[in-house]
Amino acid sequence: MTISVENVESFLLIIVRLSAFFFAAPITSARQIPRKVKVGLAVFVSFMVYNSIEVNMPAYTDILSFSIIIMEEVITGVILGFITSACLYIVNFSGRLIDMEIGLSMANMMDPSTRLQTSLTGSFYTQMVTILLLVSNMHYYLIRAIVDSFRLVPLGGAVFKAGLYEIFTSFVVDFFIIGFRIVLPIFAAMLIINVVLGVLARIAPQMNMFVIGMQLKVFGGLIILSFIVSTLPMVADFIFDEMKKYLDLMMRAITP
Repeated sequence: MTISVENVESFLLIIVRLSAFFFAAPITSARQIPRKVKVGLAVFVSFMVYNSIEVNMPAYTDILSFSIIIMEEVITGVILGFITSACLYIVNFSGRLIDMEIGLSMANMMDPSTRLQTSLTGSFYTQMVTILLLVSNMHYYLIRAIVDSFRLVPLGGAVFKAGLYEIFTSFVVDFFIIGFRIVLPIFAAMLIINVVLGVLARIAPQMNMFVIGMQLKVFGGLIILSFIVSTLPMVADFIFDEMKKYLDLMMRAITP
C-alpha cells in the first residue's frame, strides 16, 4: 500500500478517474450520499488499482499538458459512469408514461437522489431496480469494469473517437424502445378501456364518461400494475444487460 514519490502523479490520476466515475455512476451519484464518502470510496479503490495493475504516468512537458491529461481522466470517468446511470433512467421514463396513462401524472413527488420532481410509479420502479442492482451484485460488476478500464485505457491515453456519437445515438433509440416495451401492457389495457368507454358513450349518451373514465383508468391501471410488478426482475435483468453492453461499447470506443 506504499506509494513512491515518483508515482504520486499517477496515483492522483487514478483517483481523478475513479472519483468522476463514482460521482456519475448509479447509487453513488445520489445526492444523499456525502461527497466525503464518494471521495473515500474512490481513494480506497485507487489503492487497489495502484497495487494490482501496472499503470504508467504519461509524459507531459508543462502544467497545461498535465491539465489536459486530468481533463481526459475526468471525461473518461464521467462517460463510463453516465452511460450506466442513463440505463437506469429507462425505468423512470417508463414509470412516467404509466402515470400519464392511468392518471397519476399530477401526483408528483420529490426524488431524494436527484432532488427533482418525479412520478410515483417512476420513483417506485427506479428504487426497486436499484435494490435489485445491489441484491444481484451488479455493483461489483461496475467496480470491476472501472478497474479493468485502466488496463484497456491507460492514464492519459483515452481517445474520444467519432464512434461515441453513434453509440449515444444507438442508446437513445434503445432508451425509447425499451421504455415503451415496459409500458406496453398498460398501453394495451388503457386502449381496451377507451374502446369500452367509446362504446358506452354511444349506447348511453346521458352518462358522464369523463368522470367514469378517470376513475376506471385509475382502477384498471392499478390492477394491471399490480400484475406487471412481478416482471420487475426480468426488467432489471434487461436493464443490467444494457449497462454491460454500452459500458463495453464505451470502453472500446475510447480505447487507443
